[in-house]
Amino acid sequence: MDRFASMRAFTKVVEASGFAAAARLMGLSRSVVNKAVINLETELGTRLLNRSTRRVTPTETGLAFYDRAVEILGQLDDAVAAITELQERPTGNLRVNAPMSFGTLHLSPVVAEFMAGHPDVHVELVLSDRRIDPIEEGFDVTLRVAEAVSSTSLMAREIVPAKRVLCASPDYLRLAGVLSHPTELKRHRCLHYGYLGSGSQWRLIGPDTDRSYAINCVMWSNNGEVLRDAAVSHQGIALLPTFIVGAALQQGLLRTLLPDYAPPPITLCALYPRHRHLSAKVQLFVDLLEKRFGDRRYWDLVK
Repeated sequence: MDRFASMRAFTKVVEASGFAAAARLMGLSRSVVNKAVINLETELGTRLLNRSTRRVTPTETGLAFYDRAVEILGQLDDAVAAITELQERPTGNLRVNAPMSFGTLHLSPVVAEFMAGHPDVHVELVLSDRRIDPIEEGFDVTLRVAEAVSSTSLMAREIVPAKRVLCASPDYLRLAGVLSHPTELKRHRCLHYGYLGSGSQWRLIGPDTDRSYAINCVMWSNNGEVLRDAAVSHQGIALLPTFIVGAALQQGLLRTLLPDYAPPPITLCALYPRHRHLSAKVQLFVDLLEKRFGDRRYWDLVK
């Protein structure tokens, strides 16, 4: 036992007037409690207890030590309780990074709910589609939409699967024709998420195949809402997550294409440093994300 544990054992022996009774109160064996008190007496260089076959009483020195020990242990318990309370009532800054489209379309209400429930936490929400290093840039939580996340320095907690669909406006399809197979993408106008020249193929998984198909890319953008708006404006076919195009699908502004073919599944994950103690504010924020999005993907409720 350490010094505080030995002091606690000693005070229990005094209060219970015996080793056996103190051991029962502490849930320890009598020999462990006895050894703790002996070690404490050895460390102090004085006898703290008068031991007899009938009862145990403190010596004059032991009684003086008992009073101070109770005071010190009380202060220790108060300090532990204060830290626990701080952890249960989180405070300080919470830095969150999230993709631009998911943040603007879905994250604001969750952040507002979190701040209302934890008014002592100040949130810095940075929206960016740039791939960042969360540790280097000092983010407590980073939301990322990806097929897989592999990192030795980050923990990844899956929040919600993110479905992607091929979609286009009804007017575009009336003019250009409806697709019956992915090979027809190369004769359509395609709107690609990425940078100029980065997209010449889309990978799709079908009933009996998993392959990439050539596309005729007429627009590139690193922002999904821009591509969605272009698709709604009849400029071509987009391949986007339903958390971006869900509302447009529900309103009939876009239609899904090739329902038997889908890109590889992706997931919205919350990333945080692997070797850092997970603070209460991070745990509570990630729990709220999972609660709000994990079982209720409202953007997939297409009429």
